[in-house]
Amino acid sequence: MLNKVWKHKKSYQLLALGVASACVSYANAADEQFNEALRAASASNISMLQQYQDAMQNDALGYYPEYWILNNNLASQPASQIVSFAQRYPQSAMAEKLAADYVEEKVKQADFSAAQPLLQYVTNPDQAETCAMAQVRAKSGDPLVYAEFKDVWLATNSQPESCTGLGRMMLSSPLMTEQDRQQRLWGQLRAGQSGQAIATAQSINMNLSLAQLNSIQSNPMNYLWSAPKTSKEDQAYLIYALGRLADSDLPSAMASVKRAAEGTPSDVQRALYRTVGYIGGTTVMKNNFSRDVLNYLDASYGLPFSSEEAEIYARQAIRFSAWESLIRAIDSMSVTQRQEDRWQYWLARASEQRGDASSKRTAQAIFKRLAQGDDYHNLLAKDHVGQSYSSVPNNAQPSNADAQRLSQDIHFRRAFALRNVNAPDSYINREWNWAVRQAYLKKDDGLLLAAAKRATDMGWYDRAIYAADRTVNQHNYSLRYAMPHQAYVVSHSKNAGIDPAWAYGLMRQESRFNTTARSHVGAGGLMQIMPNTAKLVARQMGETYNPAALTDMNTNIRYGTFYLSMIQSQLSNSPVLATAGYNAGPNRARRWQSDEANIAADQYAESIPLTETRDYVKHVMTNATHYGVLLGQGAQSIGKRMQSIPMRSSQ
Repeated sequence: MLNKVWKHKKSYQLLALGVASACVSYANAADEQFNEALRAASASNISMLQQYQDAMQNDALGYYPEYWILNNNLASQPASQIVSFAQRYPQSAMAEKLAADYVEEKVKQADFSAAQPLLQYVTNPDQAETCAMAQVRAKSGDPLVYAEFKDVWLATNSQPESCTGLGRMMLSSPLMTEQDRQQRLWGQLRAGQSGQAIATAQSINMNLSLAQLNSIQSNPMNYLWSAPKTSKEDQAYLIYALGRLADSDLPSAMASVKRAAEGTPSDVQRALYRTVGYIGGTTVMKNNFSRDVLNYLDASYGLPFSSEEAEIYARQAIRFSAWESLIRAIDSMSVTQRQEDRWQYWLARASEQRGDASSKRTAQAIFKRLAQGDDYHNLLAKDHVGQSYSSVPNNAQPSNADAQRLSQDIHFRRAFALRNVNAPDSYINREWNWAVRQAYLKKDDGLLLAAAKRATDMGWYDRAIYAADRTVNQHNYSLRYAMPHQAYVVSHSKNAGIDPAWAYGLMRQESRFNTTARSHVGAGGLMQIMPNTAKLVARQMGETYNPAALTDMNTNIRYGTFYLSMIQSQLSNSPVLATAGYNAGPNRARRWQSDEANIAADQYAESIPLTETRDYVKHVMTNATHYGVLLGQGAQSIGKRMQSIPMRSSQ
């Protein structure tokens, strides 16, 4: 009897397995239809997409055909259709994207009422989407918009059209004070935005002439020599002329600003000095660093600073070790901006330079608080309080239950399914990043670790790192700081005479260990080597260059470590300079050295004028410190990796 029951049980098990297998096969078959449906979407073949919508409706990727149908002519869709999609696929990546895109489209049409019902479904907007949503909120009478978006109101650098539109909308708000309008006007004049400046001027009863602005633009220096200064319009033209001159010839503008400011009201004088300081601070790539730029920003103190202006002021002060100026710059920031780890660290750096005991205690208190984390400024702070960094948290492991939940999580299922069918990276990464975000918002470390582990096991390191990086309480540094190809990385680094932890730190930042990674400028492989660089390295190593070699893991690491060693030797054997040089080119890294004195490496890194390179250096140095621990190199100090940067003339 027992034997009979067991046989029946076994047959049921086999049947269940067969059914499960059939379901998996069906699901896989349905998944495979994704690429066919995508081709139909690319051809705007709606009838074909409708067929795929029916065929794929029970599949993890089944919402894509309907998404493409709705997206095909998004602006003409009724809001109810988009809401329906968002409700049937709640908190999903493509529902959120569809809602966000719909809001943008309706704002372009000035159809704010149609966009209103979709706001609640947009939970991860980019800058353009955020500004579009703000326009809808403003039109519905939300009074908080204008306070929240002051940075948009004051921005003169390139920004999405929806943000420019939001600024125009804010212009008509009675909540914007005359001082707000004046600040906006001076920024627009400085930037040469004549049309926008005329509109802003009108809102404070000033009449500017487009013909006069055009005349000034053609020869700003000539205008400055004989410019009248009596009326508010005269003073506006003066700021415009100085801005146009600074943009084309900064030294001449710096030589002219004092004379231009004479006889004008104190706030106009400050605006003129701000004009030269701001343009000088944002054109370092063209004009190099100048202490005069900082002096002019100092002279402009007393006028409100926008978030962007305050950061420029702070970086100039850091560059020239002007600690009191730095404190003033940080003090000029918004409360939120000032509380960022970056500016708290620099506030502590500046405070410790003061002679009084109270300031030094303040600095130490900030350093102690920052030392609790493990990002760039946290590691720098550890050094300041003498806290060694010798171990990482015990690697938390996902449970079997976490792994099971991962298999059931619809967001991760979509990401894995897309990868299985070799879908375009844009779709795969969107679904993966969305899945990670949902888990992060729930502080679901177990799910994040399970995702990171499965991705690591698949060799999908870039997404694994993305997931492991976002755990809140339970961490796994082996997943977060993966070390694939360790034998090759260590041996090639040692052969090249560089630290393998540094090589790993750079590789993690360059490619996240994606061997097929290719940048928009043609850099390829693990260490993102440019073809011309590879040719140079091959020649230096006495080898024949083969373009296919860049996609070979071993060759890519060998060439990358050799090149890193080569530029390090060219740049004072400084890992910081070499890291900057690897990203932006050795000549630029050299240009950014001071020609007056040695400067601390953290000052050099923070004052790098290219945002991408500035962040890159910080990330690589942070990565290298963590890899140093994982490679068993003993107690780590990021400061030891970031020795003083010698002055350029000493080489």
